[in-house]
Amino acid sequence: MTFPHTPCDVPCSMFDEPAKPPIAELSGCAASNDLAPPIQELESVYKKQGSPQASASSDQTMSTSTARSAAATAAAVLYFLAAATLVARAQNCGSQAGGATCPNCLCCSKWGWCGNTADHCGAGCQSQCSGCGPGPVPPGPPSGSDLGSIVPRDLFERLLLHRNDGACPARGFYSYEAFLNAAGAFPDFAGKGRSDEQRKREVAAFLGQTSHETTGGWATAPDGPYSWGYCFKQERDPPSDYCVPQPQWPCAPGRRYFGRGPIQLSFNYNYGPAGQAIGVDLLNNPDLVATDAVVSFKTALWFWMTPRDNKPSCHAVITGEWRPSPADNAAGRVPGYGVITNIINGGLECGHGSDPRVADRIGFYKRYCDVFGIGYGDNLDCGGQRPFNAGVSAMLAAE
Repeated sequence: MTFPHTPCDVPCSMFDEPAKPPIAELSGCAASNDLAPPIQELESVYKKQGSPQASASSDQTMSTSTARSAAATAAAVLYFLAAATLVARAQNCGSQAGGATCPNCLCCSKWGWCGNTADHCGAGCQSQCSGCGPGPVPPGPPSGSDLGSIVPRDLFERLLLHRNDGACPARGFYSYEAFLNAAGAFPDFAGKGRSDEQRKREVAAFLGQTSHETTGGWATAPDGPYSWGYCFKQERDPPSDYCVPQPQWPCAPGRRYFGRGPIQLSFNYNYGPAGQAIGVDLLNNPDLVATDAVVSFKTALWFWMTPRDNKPSCHAVITGEWRPSPADNAAGRVPGYGVITNIINGGLECGHGSDPRVADRIGFYKRYCDVFGIGYGDNLDCGGQRPFNAGVSAMLAAE
């Protein structure tokens, strides 16, 4: 199957920057390598074993002494040759290798070596600590997270019905386990203490907005255009590196910050604070947003939960915590799903009447609300709302 169009034919930048092209093809992982500890660790093991002892016999012949000395030398040489061979076939990664990630979705240990043991993926792990793509299932969410009680697996599959279709480049990437794991890091997202309807509405709104950003749907698509969210995971043929020089979040050499993940995270000034918030160096490892599904979902949830400049968080809007200021009221920004669209991409999509991109966001949201069996709420559109400040105002105020 081929798509009549790729997602976001029309401009879909979420940070009020110039329009971005459609999001892109799946990038896979390469071959694996075995664990190899740093050379200094091998040397330490050798030193602990000690060198062969000299003979204590004073009348031992010179030839015997020489033979033992030669044997000791040979043993040492063979040991270090073995060590060198082990190191040579190991795959460098992380800060020790300029921010490189491991092939085959392996974890990068704190020492900069690739593998899938607890030593690689546990404390100090630098990247791909939960695997990536359709590889190993990430660990479950932290205790206390019960998002699965309102979004069981079968419902998740119905919501994102065609995300694993053979025609979708992101097939196999956006897993249910990764979604729950990432949500566990943001316990207020659809969190306890709210009614089930409120919690379901937040999930519907989150998936509605992110499905628009990653859609593979078209007007006559099977099961309708709003059944094809999460079909893509990164931007196709990005026109630039999306680097805006600044001292706080400097661009790493050779790295590109184009749209990736459910929210299509873009620009160094968003990769930097997102990575800081979730404990991953995304300035040096931006590809993790498209190779590690847990990291990918976490960046989208970070954006959803975080207020910026004069904008409230999407979470505060959908939960009813946000109260518009007099300036908001004057600008027509009233509580409802439409303000979330304004937060994400108001500079391009809001304030000028009907817009097909806004209609697409609403279409996904309504479908998800229908699946949940809940109402839509009021003020779904942003056509009559003036945008929040555009351009650099979309940058997180992280000073």
